[in-house]
Amino acid sequence: MQNLETGKAWWEPYDQLMVATGAVPIRPDVSGVDAEGIYGADTIKTAINIIEILDRKQPERAVVVGGGYIGLEMAEALVLRGLKVSLVEQAGEVMNTLDADMGALVSAALEEAGVTLCRRESLQGFDVHNGHVKAVITDKSEILADLVILGMGVRPNSALAKQAGIPLGKKDAIKVNDRMQTDIANIWSAGDCVESFHLVSKKPFYVALGTVANKQGRIAGINIGGGNATFPGAVGTAISKICEVGVARTGLQAKEIENLGLSYVSSKIKSKTRAGYYPDAQDITVKVLAESGSGRLLGGQIVGKGGAAKRIDVLATALHAGFTVQEMIHLDLSYAPPFSPVWDPVLIAIRQVIKKI
Repeated sequence: MQNLETGKAWWEPYDQLMVATGAVPIRPDVSGVDAEGIYGADTIKTAINIIEILDRKQPERAVVVGGGYIGLEMAEALVLRGLKVSLVEQAGEVMNTLDADMGALVSAALEEAGVTLCRRESLQGFDVHNGHVKAVITDKSEILADLVILGMGVRPNSALAKQAGIPLGKKDAIKVNDRMQTDIANIWSAGDCVESFHLVSKKPFYVALGTVANKQGRIAGINIGGGNATFPGAVGTAISKICEVGVARTGLQAKEIENLGLSYVSSKIKSKTRAGYYPDAQDITVKVLAESGSGRLLGGQIVGKGGAAKRIDVLATALHAGFTVQEMIHLDLSYAPPFSPVWDPVLIAIRQVIKKI
């Protein structure tokens, strides 16, 4: 143990030890990264600091590096504040947890919102004058910036565990069993610092999601307190939005399925969130992936307006239950014109993928 204010360190005995060190933001090792005006967006405190900078210095040009959930949400927030915003993404489309064809819909929504999207560009460094960032340098361009937000994702904060000899797993996340026990007796761990078990791939994986972290923390607490609880795993369900467009995903995406060596089919459909004749019916695109032959549901992705993305929960529930798409076609989903077409968009996608199996 160490007192961070005084520097005093000492050994503290324990009966049970819980390691919940969370995740840390990925910070690139490039020139100028420590300049004033470059911020991560990993805690409430850093978000408050960014708001104070916006109010006090009133920057005009912002660059967001990284097209994941945090990067896109920060880009949206800065556009709404009236800044000229550019986003640098090294992949062909933003949101790499989606398949590229679905990510393209998100890229289009981002540009429609007013963000200048710099795709297939890799960060090389920062141009700094008098200690303050002036531009973001990529392998293709130099983008002027008064403010830079790093949204390049996170990694497990497992350095302490590693130093203590606790075995690590995927992406250096702490290895735990379904009771959230590490391989060291009487040491437990949960949250963004640990690996999880994927219910579809049946393999360990790393995911930093508050929903998963909360469930794991509850399981660890029950067991430390003398109970007996297990965490079965997760399917990586996540949801976000860019202005009016919702984005959601669950299960495996195409490249993950291919890496597992599975044969699969997919369908992508466009529909409406309500009956087409009902006022304010919005566009929704649903993609479903299923295993060839067996029809086992493997994953799904949704992009659309009007609360469309929340329909991902139907697919997430089906993944937890281990449904095939043939079983899903009979789901008794609710219908009324203000809420859905007669055939829910999720089931339309399921019908289409069944034709390919």
